[in-house]
Amino acid sequence: MLLKVPLDPKEIEKLLEWVAQLLGENKVGAIPTETFYALACNPFSEVALRKLFTLKQRSPDKPILLLLGKIEDLDMVVSGVPYLARKLMEIFWPGPLTIVLPAKENLSPLLTAGTNTIGVRLSSCELTRQIASAFGKPVTGTSANISGQPPCRDAEEVLRIFPDIDFVVDGGTSRQVLPSTVVGVKDNRIELIREGAIPFKEILDKIKGQ
Repeated sequence: MLLKVPLDPKEIEKLLEWVAQLLGENKVGAIPTETFYALACNPFSEVALRKLFTLKQRSPDKPILLLLGKIEDLDMVVSGVPYLARKLMEIFWPGPLTIVLPAKENLSPLLTAGTNTIGVRLSSCELTRQIASAFGKPVTGTSANISGQPPCRDAEEVLRIFPDIDFVVDGGTSRQVLPSTVVGVKDNRIELIREGAIPFKEILDKIKGQ
């Protein structure tokens, strides 16, 4: 199912309600982000998560990041936010920075891969945030690709790679060439997990300036 993003704000509200309903029915879809398209589903549903892993052909030992609608959504999925992580959020959110934090105990091991941590991001793509906000909770944000393959940059590519996907929100073509940067905060220091759209040096320089 291809869902075009309408120009009329009133029609966008209808689209968001429809996507939220699909997510609530354990559907797995693709949504645009500020980097690449992401595979979105309800992270609190084992049924939806298993469908996601099957679709992506992903190993269960790899964690899944979450996309937030608003920063307050952190309370649903993380057990605490260290001071240094809060500073990162103030500087780089909304934006392509995924921060790995201690996970709440109720999160599925399919999300955390047994690490007791969860990656979270407040996207700079307004539509991404609107979808999570309409759903009322974070959504999964793993890249729309078969594991090990390049991520999809437009809706047509998603449909070609995932012909059995439940829905695709067509937000145009991504112009980004790098995924989000992923960092962890531990013992009052920042650890680089994956360098992406934000250079790690920039992160360290801006934190030092605080």
